[in-house]
Amino acid sequence: MRALDHQLLAVNGINLSLYSAGPADGRPLWLLHGFPECWLSWRHQLEPLLAAGYQVFIPEMRGYGQSSAPQVVEAYDLLTVCGDIQTAMDVLGQEHVCVVGHDWGAPIAWHLALLEPARVKAVVGMAVPFGGRPKQPAIGIMQQLYAGRFHYILHFQTPGVAEAEMDANIPRTLRWMLHNLSAAVPKDLFLQDKPAGAGLFDGLQQVEQLPAWCSPEAFAGYVATFSGRGFRGALNWYRNFERNWQRTEGLVGRQIEQPALFLLGDLDPVGTLEAYTLKQMPKLIPDLESHVLAQCGHWLQCEQPEAVNRHLLDFLARHYPA
Repeated sequence: MRALDHQLLAVNGINLSLYSAGPADGRPLWLLHGFPECWLSWRHQLEPLLAAGYQVFIPEMRGYGQSSAPQVVEAYDLLTVCGDIQTAMDVLGQEHVCVVGHDWGAPIAWHLALLEPARVKAVVGMAVPFGGRPKQPAIGIMQQLYAGRFHYILHFQTPGVAEAEMDANIPRTLRWMLHNLSAAVPKDLFLQDKPAGAGLFDGLQQVEQLPAWCSPEAFAGYVATFSGRGFRGALNWYRNFERNWQRTEGLVGRQIEQPALFLLGDLDPVGTLEAYTLKQMPKLIPDLESHVLAQCGHWLQCEQPEAVNRHLLDFLARHYPA
């Protein structure tokens, strides 16, 4: 992979680590990673996007890598994280952009499209669909549905619990997460039924090898993202469902009007969790194009990079040409 420009931008009260490449006059395109990943999760998309003429921006999101990781949980709500990217766009003088997000990066991308309809000209979400603002905080719904049973998001709620489990061996945590949410395991293995007091990795496949689609060099970048700081900042994103709900009251009923692309792996457990949202999404995004990738788990831009790149470049050529 080519060498990228790197800078630390002072934005929204933090330092945002930002990698970029491409022609100075290329149309800006942002790639937002998810959990527990890093900017390198877009390594397979970078060269095709640059070859197409885009100027590509890949941040290390708040709480990850060289970006700031505030201690307080409230520093990680949805609109605050959106503000990181909005302010960075302001600093860089970007009037028109396309935003692409995977996993937690997808809700950020969807909400940037809502918040910045004049600036965000097209939006792409991968793995996590857009469901609008629920009638009550999503965390309350989960607590009702999973009373006495394990749900990884509920497991993440109390600061220190998941950290103790995941920080104990960062390479092992990342290896097991990448494997157990991929197409290499039976569908929904990650969602297996177990009691509320279980550990995150209880009942999962505890492998020693890396996925075939993750080279040792790329994996070293994942490990470096969390080394020395652990998963605390990244987990804090999950601890703001109620705050997200409170702060997005002004977005009730709003549709995403921009052209939008959604990609999902057919073996991604998020597709099971978000089955209702997937059915509702076309009502909330009138100009929506969706594709399901075969034999693909949660990490679709790494598991099926050729298919992702094909759909992404085709969508961009029609709705945000370089």
